[in-house]
Amino acid sequence: MTLANKGVLVSDFDGTITRFDFYDLICREFPSIARDYWQQYEAGQITHFEALRLIFAGIRTSEPKLFQIVESMQICSQIKPCVTSLRQVGWDVVVASAGCDWYIKRLLDAQGVSITVHANPGIFSPETGLIVRFPEPSVFFSQELGVNKVAVVREAIKTGGRVAFAGDGRPDLAPALLVPPNRRFAKSWLAKKLHEIGEKFRPFDDWSEVAHTLVKESAL
Repeated sequence: MTLANKGVLVSDFDGTITRFDFYDLICREFPSIARDYWQQYEAGQITHFEALRLIFAGIRTSEPKLFQIVESMQICSQIKPCVTSLRQVGWDVVVASAGCDWYIKRLLDAQGVSITVHANPGIFSPETGLIVRFPEPSVFFSQELGVNKVAVVREAIKTGGRVAFAGDGRPDLAPALLVPPNRRFAKSWLAKKLHEIGEKFRPFDDWSEVAHTLVKESAL
């Protein structure tokens, strides 16, 4: 397979590969832990990373209960065959997330999926909650998000092959604008924002739609 035929799909995780965000489910289950942290983030008083760090550290529950919440994020049920099909036509899948690898890797492992994940590391205990840390210093480091999704996409573009992006939230706008509209997949807030600013994109509801589109068009 030639370099030009190779591709990298950079994908957000929460709300993109899964139906629901871990953050939203946590705030619904433990409404007192969010306090005003998210409002402070939206007001520009603290970073996105700091808001999530403070909120996740407030979780007080057992590990089995937290696993149940993680499972209720509803990861794409077809992710394993989708990743396999993408690889067969030259696409690698890379997760770029401002969330935490503690739950991301558990969901992927449960599906038997092994893909590259750029996310903030974390560790959970019932006494201290989910403690999220910055990732190790790298070209993908972001003081604002922990993981610089723009840098992940730009690194993929350097390969000279095709690059696609899929996302749903505010941190996904800048990286989405780096790829061609026909390889820009969006839902929820991201879709609304792209429409608002007059940028074309391909809407999706389930992540499998992104994979099927790329596989189908790679076969043409």
